[in-house]
Amino acid sequence: MNQAKREVPGFAELLQRFERTVSVLGRSQSTFQNYSRHVAAVSLHFGKIPTELDSEQIHDYLFYLQKKSKSPSQSYFKHTVYGLRFLLKSEGLSYDYLSLPEIKREKKLPVVLSKQEVWQMLSGCKLLKHKILIGILYGCGLRCMEVRNLRLCDLDFDRKQLKVVQGKGKKDRYLPLSEHLIRGLKKYIEAEKPEDYLFGMPREGRAGGEFDSRYSQRGVQWAVKQASRAAKILKEVSVHTLRHSFATHLLEDGMDILSIKNLLGHESIDTTLIYLQIAQLSTQKLFSPLDTLFSEFGKK
Repeated sequence: MNQAKREVPGFAELLQRFERTVSVLGRSQSTFQNYSRHVAAVSLHFGKIPTELDSEQIHDYLFYLQKKSKSPSQSYFKHTVYGLRFLLKSEGLSYDYLSLPEIKREKKLPVVLSKQEVWQMLSGCKLLKHKILIGILYGCGLRCMEVRNLRLCDLDFDRKQLKVVQGKGKKDRYLPLSEHLIRGLKKYIEAEKPEDYLFGMPREGRAGGEFDSRYSQRGVQWAVKQASRAAKILKEVSVHTLRHSFATHLLEDGMDILSIKNLLGHESIDTTLIYLQIAQLSTQKLFSPLDTLFSEFGKK
């Protein structure tokens, strides 16, 4: 972005307007950073801001991105389109101005761990910090940003609950804390002595990087990946996989879907309903015809 500010006429002013729009619409700083990087890349490629380009130039660039992409998901291509859409919105222009393509959302079901796999991840953690981190991600269904933002003052051991302050959508919510997690948290706090953020480190012990003492996003992701490798899990495990597993296991354990929606902090029940497609509910347990085939003919 800094290079685009220096080299592309009008980009700095465009970026200011873009940031203002993103902020006014209540989107996060990370959304602004992500979209701005893609808009900057387009600007540097042509030496002009995108609003000075025509649809043919934009389509040539998008075609170039598709050819360059090694990923089937083409996430860079998609985020470029999303960034340009947001930019046009901030400039008061319609999507037709650059003839931006529609991007169909892929209907993929999330990866969910079995309870055995979650147990293996927890059991295989060598560091107490990582065990508690994974315990909270799974036991409370937190997003990566939410677990990083947890402060000591957000824990209420007497009421056995945890407060998520300004989670996604700028909403607070309370989540129940397991007795097992409370015991682990007390042990962790006594050993690590965090001063403000639950997963952080004393200011004097840090080697730069972030402006506060929070555990970095990359650090949280690394801890989860390491635990899944140690547990020899073949599934593609991410931080969000633990959140998906939290919701699915609660549904399988008998919690109603509306309560799960509130615990997850979803805006719409439609987002939560996806777990009905994954959960193995005793009332409507699915099975393979091979099971009945073998039960009828296997012993003959």
